[in-house]
Amino acid sequence: MFPSFLRNRWALALPAALVAASVQAMPVNVTVKVQNLAAANGIGMAPLHFGFNQGVFDAFNLGGVATAPIVSVAEGGSGSDWQPAFAAAEPTATRGTVGGALLPGMMASMTIMVDPLLNPFFTFAAMVIPSNDHFIGNDLPTEYRIFDAAGNLVITSITQFASDIWDAGSEVFDPLAAAFLQIGNNDLRTPQNSVVTFDFAELAGFNGLSTAAGYVFNSGLTANSEIYRISFTATPVSEPQSVALVLGGLAMSGFFARRRRQLSQAITAA
Repeated sequence: MFPSFLRNRWALALPAALVAASVQAMPVNVTVKVQNLAAANGIGMAPLHFGFNQGVFDAFNLGGVATAPIVSVAEGGSGSDWQPAFAAAEPTATRGTVGGALLPGMMASMTIMVDPLLNPFFTFAAMVIPSNDHFIGNDLPTEYRIFDAAGNLVITSITQFASDIWDAGSEVFDPLAAAFLQIGNNDLRTPQNSVVTFDFAELAGFNGLSTAAGYVFNSGLTANSEIYRISFTATPVSEPQSVALVLGGLAMSGFFARRRRQLSQAITAA
């Protein structure tokens, strides 16, 4: 039989641990806004795939062969392999997809609940259109720490320039197989068997061709051209969300209280 003072210390320790856990988990609502900054008749952007995470998921590397996760973004914009790979690498990440085919001057946004202490980093990827296999995204998984160690929002926007455009090196340049062109069939592809590198100049090869949106494409890009911006705003969770979190904590408290009683009775009976 345990001494009563040990049982009392154990009984007090669990509620304290629960309080500490509730302090650690302070979710915020983060609005992620994306803007296509390209000039009129310039590049469009496919939906942005993103995740707030712990800085582990690494979808691609400069000079490396593009693997299925980033190819699913770069060659079709779907992220059909990128999202599952992200989830497998970081099960606690908060992931999402924002925007559709974002034409020059357009913007889109979505709001998602994030635990800034658990998932302080931001990872993203989106296809550049028209293209065969061009995209934007962060090479290093810890490149963008959005929240500091105290959970404060410290990066409010990420701006991408033409010099930040990647070529996956997975598909040969071919307007007849390029996404977002009227003459293009994105189901066609010829493997390039190259590596991931920076390359925006190749997009000028589509100049003068009609896009799926109806305008005649003109890249007009220089290395310093701003093409895309991701912006962040964070607000406290709403009252209903807070109530749900409190109720969840109370439910856990009730569970541990019952367990304490059951174990105490079992110890006394022994």
